[in-house]
Amino acid sequence: MAIFETLGAILAAVEEDNPNMTVVPSELFSAAIPGSVLAGKVDVGLALHPEPMRGVRSEPLRAEPLVLLVGKRHRLSAEEREIPLASLESETLLLFPRELAPVYYDNIIAACEQAGFQPSVTAFPDPPLPAMLARLPAGREVNLAPASFALHAATAHLGIVAREIADPGIFAEWSITWPARAQSAAIARFLESARRCADENNWLRSPKETTSAELGASSPAPL
Repeated sequence: MAIFETLGAILAAVEEDNPNMTVVPSELFSAAIPGSVLAGKVDVGLALHPEPMRGVRSEPLRAEPLVLLVGKRHRLSAEEREIPLASLESETLLLFPRELAPVYYDNIIAACEQAGFQPSVTAFPDPPLPAMLARLPAGREVNLAPASFALHAATAHLGIVAREIADPGIFAEWSITWPARAQSAAIARFLESARRCADENNWLRSPKETTSAELGASSPAPL
């Protein structure tokens, strides 16, 4: 999900600051990133709520709210105001399997439980994002996703719309991870550029401000 906005912005900042640096991106689920960093398979990782691992350091770069993705046929697509999380009590959530991003998954489940219900979840092993999104227009399932990804999905797929979740909402945190051992000069420069990117984009400001300003500005009507 990071590829749709967050990673692209970071890579652009790295290229601007380090025109002679070559970055080869690869895609992994969040649970696999700290181990890959520790093993030296990747130099730096960007993960949703990475679990602590000895030998790996992490630092938050972006906090953003989760928003609701639904098909245009779905009853909730007609809502023009923020949707209470409790409104999803009778819905089936389409999510990644827990083992691919445990903390992220648990945050969603915990928020639903605090809203008064135990969510029904559909999850597929190692699901490609396009296949997951293709299920939403039928209106049988709904999805909760970080706002930056949801905005892209709702723009790219004509049969999908995004809706804000009412307070208190659910929030996602992207963190950058790197080896705790002596790091190379290239990693240090990458981290410096990533931090600059986060600061210039106000990624760690109030996640609620991010939803209202960025999602609202992209459409004359609520997403």
